[in-house]
Amino acid sequence: MKNRTINRRTAISSSLSFAGAALLLSRDQRARGFAAANDRPRVAAIGTGSRWYQKATGIDRTYGSAPDFRKYGDYVAVCDADSDRRERAAAIAKDWTGTTAKVSADYRAIIDDDSIDIVHISTPDHWHAKIAIEAMLAGKDVYCEKPMTLTIEEGRLMTKVCKETERVVQIGTQQRSSHPFIQAIATIQAGRLGEIKKATCSIGGAPTSPSLPVVTPPKNLDWNLWQGPVPETDFRYLAGDNGETQSWSRGHYEFRWWYEYSGGKLTDWGAHHVDIATWGLGLTETGPVSIDPVLAKHPVEFKDGYPLDPSRYNTATEFLIQAKFSGGKEIEIRHDQGNGILFEGTEGRLFVNRGRVTGKPIEDLKSNPLPDGAMETAYKNRPLTDHFRNFFESARDRKEPISDVASHHRALSTCHLAGIAARLNRKINWDPDSERVIGDPLAESFIKRDRRNGFEIEM
Repeated sequence: MKNRTINRRTAISSSLSFAGAALLLSRDQRARGFAAANDRPRVAAIGTGSRWYQKATGIDRTYGSAPDFRKYGDYVAVCDADSDRRERAAAIAKDWTGTTAKVSADYRAIIDDDSIDIVHISTPDHWHAKIAIEAMLAGKDVYCEKPMTLTIEEGRLMTKVCKETERVVQIGTQQRSSHPFIQAIATIQAGRLGEIKKATCSIGGAPTSPSLPVVTPPKNLDWNLWQGPVPETDFRYLAGDNGETQSWSRGHYEFRWWYEYSGGKLTDWGAHHVDIATWGLGLTETGPVSIDPVLAKHPVEFKDGYPLDPSRYNTATEFLIQAKFSGGKEIEIRHDQGNGILFEGTEGRLFVNRGRVTGKPIEDLKSNPLPDGAMETAYKNRPLTDHFRNFFESARDRKEPISDVASHHRALSTCHLAGIAARLNRKINWDPDSERVIGDPLAESFIKRDRRNGFEIEM
């Protein structure tokens, strides 16, 4: 793939005015049903790692979102920087649909294909915003795995483009469609905890690595393409008994532990739990006013927010970060105390994670149940369903999905700010209205990142 940009400035002139509007109308009409074969949306997978489907990575396990996603749409194209993965993904798609999927290393072949309705993004984090924005500008609906962005600036841009194009974009924070979390939110919204004061998000710590040697990238991996928008650097890899890839590396799956490509646990699991905390506290349209890293440990030394050792994982391994909001509400993000979210109100507390929701307000539901329809009301006045069906129904009906771009941007901004505060090891003051750091130019500089030449986002 040659380094080149896509200029889609002419693709949109207003919120409803697209080049090729007639084509987009027909696309929306086809998406209005997904039961009959001729009505099923045509889906392209960009990124076919384990979050998409582990079998595409060479691991014979059924974990991944694609098996559920295919219930409602047909994969007609697959794209990955790893030739082994995209060929496996193509074989999987053919097995599911009976037809041969288009195969590409260059995602722009998908963006330029007017027959594709939906883009399913499962790339590493640093690619999410660029692909999603260009897909929206090309008139496609998007399902993007979390976290939505690498920076706050990308979140602002995602929010702007989603609003202007009126595309349907669902973020893969599937806890929003999970019964324990919906029940927790409905209980809070019913006033059963009184006034909510605090949410504690326990998300676990991040791993460390040995010193990783510089090696030649494997022949199946286009390392230049995999890096994409971020600064070019050496490929590092060390085989060993570590995780699903049985290695430590700068690449597949292990990208999570490098600030160059992700935010570590603060955006990996933080994107899930801080999202729910923000929803429960009623803060989805604002942000914190201060972020204080009470504890922030990294596996390498930092200077001015940048790691000094390029050979080891560098994201925070242990942390206790307090984000305070106007009106006295607080979200605490910590590495210990298990996994889940503790909500504290003036009249009670409840704890929720993927396995359970507990606390006296929940016990009291046995004798004093929630009003009929309370959970559906919490679920944006929609019938409760799985996260993928919610997306496809939203695309069909042209409605906002349960995990929308704007609210995810606000929740994820707290995670990004937590990462910046941890990297600098100092408190940050934040203006949630202007979305700017107050009085700290170095911290403000981390709100955006320069994109590598040839991989810019052009509007």
